[in-house]
Amino acid sequence: MIDGPYFVLTVLGVLGTGLVAGVSCGFSTFVMKGLATLPPAQGVAAMNAINVAALTPAFMIVFIGSAVLCAVLAVVTFVLWPDAGTVELLLGSGLYLLGTFGVTVVANVPRNEALLTMDPDAPETATYWRSYVREWTIWNHVRAVASAGAAVSYVLALT
Repeated sequence: MIDGPYFVLTVLGVLGTGLVAGVSCGFSTFVMKGLATLPPAQGVAAMNAINVAALTPAFMIVFIGSAVLCAVLAVVTFVLWPDAGTVELLLGSGLYLLGTFGVTVVANVPRNEALLTMDPDAPETATYWRSYVREWTIWNHVRAVASAGAAVSYVLALT
């Protein structure tokens, strides 16, 4: 059974990865669908505003803090190699670090940065916007599932 500070880290891992899963799920299920119904210039402007607003300490502490926590849990698990929960802890850490944080860095952020440099009223922006919404949302689905899977894995490690 996991106990002490290791238990606290795991519970915080459940909380952090679960919160990120919720945010990602919201974007996948209704935010991006809503933005896609707007005229491209308005959708681009709204998404750019959202992406800038996401860089607040409150969200970044949860998002990056969860990544740090998952890395710490993975290292502690490798060092302690507990009798129970090892597979679940390592799986949860891997899901979040690769499937959520890694996908964000290699798939979503580059698209956000490209969108930010575009003129919302330019014709090429309207073309890019359609592919942006489709591709960004697909990768966001991956992030949502990976974050939820990480939270479930950490819960299973506690049982």
